[in-house]
Amino acid sequence: MRISRMLALGASIMVLVGACSTGGSGSNSSQTVAGATGAANVTIKMGSDGFYESQLMAEIYAQALEAGGYTVDRTGIGIGSRKVTAAALESGKIDIKPEYIGSGLAFYQGTATGDPAANEQALQKVLSGKGGGITVLNYSPAADQNAFVVTKATSTKDNLTTLDQVAAINPPLKCGVATDCSTNPVCAAALKSAYGIDVSNALPLSACDQPMVSALKAGTIDVGELCSTQPDIAQNGWVVLADDKHTQPADNIAPLVRNDLLAKVDKASFEAILNNISAKMTTDKLTQLNAEYVFDKKDIATIAKEWLTQAGLP
Repeated sequence: MRISRMLALGASIMVLVGACSTGGSGSNSSQTVAGATGAANVTIKMGSDGFYESQLMAEIYAQALEAGGYTVDRTGIGIGSRKVTAAALESGKIDIKPEYIGSGLAFYQGTATGDPAANEQALQKVLSGKGGGITVLNYSPAADQNAFVVTKATSTKDNLTTLDQVAAINPPLKCGVATDCSTNPVCAAALKSAYGIDVSNALPLSACDQPMVSALKAGTIDVGELCSTQPDIAQNGWVVLADDKHTQPADNIAPLVRNDLLAKVDKASFEAILNNISAKMTTDKLTQLNAEYVFDKKDIATIAKEWLTQAGLP
């Protein structure tokens, strides 16, 4: 989350929470690959945050696991913010979710770092004691940080390029932030303490989704919290304000898996399916897949299937 993720970075890649198909056939039903062997008696409850990129990663996991013979229940894909999905994972309502490890760590302990390896290690320590035990699998080179963005016109008018400059601008800029910003330690609290930016009256919107994009385009807000992999930034020539004080953590993506599920499967082969996905997903590729969802209007299930094929994965 990125701020919205954790910090409010939720829809689907999926670009910032949008309603979309989350099933392999465009529905939330369970599916099993015909002829697959070795895992047919195990049903995996897949979950994700609401924004489309998170939903996309969950669908990629789901299709790869189905190719490995598992049945996947997609009911939990897109169920809400990190607060909702964390509780669902801990309670066993879902078995797996994609996580942005820096924001995920900050959700639990209030802070995270710019070092993904350190974030992964610390998050694993926290999750070992949650819900009977949760494992953080390998994190991906793909990372999606919270990004505070202004239009080129606003940047030029106010000579604005960094977050450190925002609080001094008068009249104050209108901000749009993730819906969970007020309780997200890397959002409202971080912006206030590091930059003196007060977002108590900011417009709460789906941070990694089209509502924030639409508000920026319409001029409803001057500064919007987006995700760094959102293709709208480059498409519109918008300016990402530099995070001078490094308030936003390294948000590489990793699957979180309940240990009671791992006890039911061939752990080595199961983890290999998900770790292979993490190894092959890059930030540039994730941004491209988001563009396919936002601009090409492709279905999430189709994007996931095509990427898995191109990556040489099941």
